[in-house]
Amino acid sequence: MSRIPPFAPRRALLGLGVLAGLALGAAAPAAAQRAQPCIGASWELTGPLAHTGLSIRIAVETAIEEINAAGGVLGQPLRLIAYDDQGEPARAVDNARRIGERDNCIVMMGGFRTPNAIALREPLDEMGLPWMGVISAGTGVIEHPNNANRWMFRVSMKDRWVAPFLVDAARARSASGRIALVYEGTAWGQGAVPDVTAAMRAANISLAGQETFNIADTDMSAQLIRLRDAGVDTIIFYGVDREATNLLRSMDRLGYRPQIVSAWGVGVQFAQTAGPLANGVIVAGTYTWMGELPPRAAGVLQRIQARFPQIRTAADIPLPSGTANAYDATFIIAEAIKLAGRFDREAFREALFRVNYQGIVANYAPAFERRQERHDAIQASAYQLFAFHDGQLLPIAQTPYGRARTN
Repeated sequence: MSRIPPFAPRRALLGLGVLAGLALGAAAPAAAQRAQPCIGASWELTGPLAHTGLSIRIAVETAIEEINAAGGVLGQPLRLIAYDDQGEPARAVDNARRIGERDNCIVMMGGFRTPNAIALREPLDEMGLPWMGVISAGTGVIEHPNNANRWMFRVSMKDRWVAPFLVDAARARSASGRIALVYEGTAWGQGAVPDVTAAMRAANISLAGQETFNIADTDMSAQLIRLRDAGVDTIIFYGVDREATNLLRSMDRLGYRPQIVSAWGVGVQFAQTAGPLANGVIVAGTYTWMGELPPRAAGVLQRIQARFPQIRTAADIPLPSGTANAYDATFIIAEAIKLAGRFDREAFREALFRVNYQGIVANYAPAFERRQERHDAIQASAYQLFAFHDGQLLPIAQTPYGRARTN
């Protein structure tokens, strides 16, 4: 299958996927033992979340190019078949059916939204199709009811582990100890509430406020006035770039500026939309391509820039952690195929537990374990704090915001 061109329209993307499916043999049975050497993907490629799909695609295509240049997997080139779901769960389910039943790919890779990933739990189990998440961090994506998860894996953060990390960061920066939670009213945001509440309880403190908002809300003054009146000086935030920008604009109008400690739904695009208001906002993540890079990561960035001309600098990578996670995940997939010794989904799933790989985010040794909790490859010890400063998302130690708040 030819490479998907940058910013290809949805119709073209779907057409390429259809052609690839026909080339591989249409209507391959879901139960077929022999799968095809392809990664099927359902990403947000158009619409308001298109920057998230771009963040993943630039990494996966770059990694596949490196893998194939080194001989591919089991003597065959690894391919990518990407479909657009526009961030909608129903589209993600339709795409999963195409990937699992028609394209018969060895694995599916997920995108940005936790609701999409959660919608896939039953379809993936029915098809016996392995899935690899690289951004969506909701705890329920991996930790299924009744310990039922067999097919979903993730190279990303997990909210149950992110929550205590954020709480610790918020406590270190709150002068008053009055910390609030502000979250989007989606499965991701709502799913974070019990995680954050449990982390606060473990730290022997209570939330001084809890507010929610809807996607596309532009004015959050009412929520902020309640938090201001409650004496909140630090907010743990679960939301994405657009709503984070609107939150800061509402703060600016009120003259109220608590410290923001955010989950990683906030990316580099936030610095562009919020401008100077973004300065000092702290974000949890796994990686940033800004600042000084190790030699290997610097080489990966150069190859991304060569392949995708729109990535002129590291500032053009919208979700830095997602890009790094996706790069590592693609190599973990390739290693698992090699260990499996054949293009078989069950053998591939079993091989994931034997993968040892030194990535740019972490050393995966092993990548996964058989207990459901450890279907997450990146452990909390690899989480980092970043901060926005003068338009860049930098390791917090490289900014003026590294020290705990004292007033």
